[in-house]
Amino acid sequence: MTSELSAEAEEVLDEIEENNVDFLRLQFTDILGTIKNVSITAEQAEKAFTEGIYFDGSSINGFVRIQESDMRLDPDPSTFEILPWRENVEGGSSARLICDVIDTSTGEPFSGDPRRVLKDAVARADEMGFDVNAAPEPEFFLFEEDEDGRATTKTNDAGGYFDLAPKDLASDVRRDIIYGLEDMGFDIEASHHEVAQGQHEINFTYDDALSTADNVATFRSVVRAIAAEHDLHATFMPKPIPRINGSGMHTHISLFQDGENAFYDEDGQFGLSETAQSFIAGILDHAPAIAAVTNPTVNSYKRLVPGYEAPVYVAWSDRNRSALIRKPAARTPAAARIEARFPDPSCNPYLAFAALIHAGLDGIERDLDCDDPVRENIYEFDEEKREDYGIETLPTNLGEAIDELEEDEVISDALGEHVYENFVEAKRQEYKDYLVDVSQWELDQYLETF
Repeated sequence: MTSELSAEAEEVLDEIEENNVDFLRLQFTDILGTIKNVSITAEQAEKAFTEGIYFDGSSINGFVRIQESDMRLDPDPSTFEILPWRENVEGGSSARLICDVIDTSTGEPFSGDPRRVLKDAVARADEMGFDVNAAPEPEFFLFEEDEDGRATTKTNDAGGYFDLAPKDLASDVRRDIIYGLEDMGFDIEASHHEVAQGQHEINFTYDDALSTADNVATFRSVVRAIAAEHDLHATFMPKPIPRINGSGMHTHISLFQDGENAFYDEDGQFGLSETAQSFIAGILDHAPAIAAVTNPTVNSYKRLVPGYEAPVYVAWSDRNRSALIRKPAARTPAAARIEARFPDPSCNPYLAFAALIHAGLDGIERDLDCDDPVRENIYEFDEEKREDYGIETLPTNLGEAIDELEEDEVISDALGEHVYENFVEAKRQEYKDYLVDVSQWELDQYLETF
């Protein structure tokens, strides 16, 4: 349906002209979190804002059947950014707009759009009087490419945590990535080499949950694109190399109410309010099911094993990084927050944030009490001591996680019927494919032995 241009869309059209933008990438994500896009010329920008751009939804994983294929992209003008690496030889440039997906049969937002799922979670928080802020820490590896330009698992440095050159050979790559992110509106807080060789982290400031999910999708695109300019492959695969640390996406969350941080209480335990503690309790209560969404690949569970700094125990602490949730130190009341340490960067950020938000809000609505924090190193606990503390563990594989999701009405409802059914179907098939595959480890271990 044709509509009038909004003032924000008018501003975007002006920016397109001022910056000599000749192509626009209209982006959205499928249910599994893969970024999809269609390119249009700048001349079509006004039409995109007033009429939308139509596409075949049946060709997108988990969207609709062939007889229901017509879908529409409605660009969100607030997401307009010029792509810093896409200037062409004539001096023109490319830009991107993140889109909402519309079901053309009803004219309503498509229930299978992951961005819509997160918007629904934010709306629920709003109905309860809360604004949700989030700040993730997506880690990634940089690998060399072979002579055919394909990714290897050979790292281009021998650095470790916080190392400098010459061990950290990727510092120039991180610098260029940061410049690219800043060109796209990111406010970068810090960057450093992570624990494993070839592993890196770049932190950006918090924002509202929807903007942050958009930023995660953008972050992954920028990192990959600029790494490729250095003949490197950037991967957000959780565990690309065995027996070393994997990549996580620790996610900081806070709720604000009437402009004040609802997680802060000067007299509360560790400065946390009852609202914050109930939010923590909600996440812990639903953590096994959340894992299917925040840790959605077979490979995710190669990271979630004791001994490699990834949390597997359902507990919380004010300082203990072996717990699932940590309360980081905060310099000001506004900075009071919690950190969910189990998500990894292979997740769909829209679905992951939605699951965490719904779980926490469920804890608030049910007025759940938070268990005592565990300030000891849980990795050193034996099974008996964990039982004494009442500490459960996350699922050990994707199959178990999907089982937990199917049993958890809060998290399955958080995804919505369409996303839930298609997500579970895709992940069940992924796990079945994994179970019937024969790995190189098995061949090395058994082929000549038996």
